[in-house]
Formats: sequence, C-alpha cells, structure tokens
Amino acid sequence: MSKDYTFNPGDFVVYPAHGVGQVKEIQQTAVAGQNLDLIAINFNKDKMMLRIPLNSAKKSGLRQVADASVIDSAIRTLKGKAKVKRAQWSKRSQEYMSKINSGDPVAVAEVLRDLYKNPAVAEQTYSERQIYEQAMGRFASEYAVIHHMNESEAASAVESILQSKSSPIKTSL
Repeated sequence: MSKDYTFNPGDFVVYPAHGVGQVKEIQQTAVAGQNLDLIAINFNKDKMMLRIPLNSAKKSGLRQVADASVIDSAIRTLKGKAKVKRAQWSKRSQEYMSKINSGDPVAVAEVLRDLYKNPAVAEQTYSERQIYEQAMGRFASEYAVIHHMNESEAASAVESILQSKSSPIKTSL
C-alpha cells in the first residue's frame, strides 16, 4: 500500500471505519484560535462528509487506495481455502469486524473468503450475512476504484471469484 500521505482534491482515499471516499478539498480552519488544516472527504454512498486534521491523517489510518499488487494479493486470499475457527460466533464476529475496520484489503478479503457460502449449497445466518455484506461493500468499493468500474460490477466480479472456487461438483447419473 502507498505510504504517501499527500492528498489532493479528487484523490480516492480509504478511511478504515468508512471505506472509500473522495477528497473534496484541503481547507484551513481556525479552531480555538489556531489554524488547522483539514482534509474534507466525501463518502457518496453514505451521503457523509468527514473532515480530518491533516497532521493526524496517518494516525487515523487514512490512506491512498491500494495499488494493483495489494489487490492481487487480496484476490489470491479470496481464492484460498476458508479458515473458519471453532471459536464461538461472538468472538469470531468481533475478529471479522476488526479485520473489516482495519482498512486492509487482504484482511477484508479473508473475511469474505471465510464467510462466503455458495447459495446453491448452504445458507448464511443473518449476522453472518450482515458482516459478509459489510466486508463486500468495503472490498468492492476499493476494487471498483482500481478497476474503473461501479461498485455493483465490482461486487459481481468478487462474487464470481468466490463462486468459482467453491462451485459444486457435478455428477452424472
């Protein structure tokens, strides 16, 4: 992932707690008698504008969108075998949410891989589905920016990758 912490209007960035947004402007605001440089980030999907102090952008986890090599690594993770621990669901769900909120595409891909269930074979519980959809939204939004497509196309592409690794074995009668 890029270690560059210079942000310009129009750049797509990832904020771990919200996913992909676009830098609208870098503005200077007076707060408590001091001038503060703020990065204004627009999250269209959530209809939200977030302002982060420029000097704490790195600490908050704000980063540039991942490059193609990181996404390729995440795709390899998606294609891997699911690693579901035998721990209680409450503990696993906390781990999954922690990975999603880390902002790391490979960690989010691990959640997708581990929670994916082929609809033709098995059903997900409501809470599994909620976490899966949150992970898919985060991953697909970054995938979409990198591959210049909309989020629904990106989600379909990611779903195809997951489906291809777990397609049911056809038997002839």
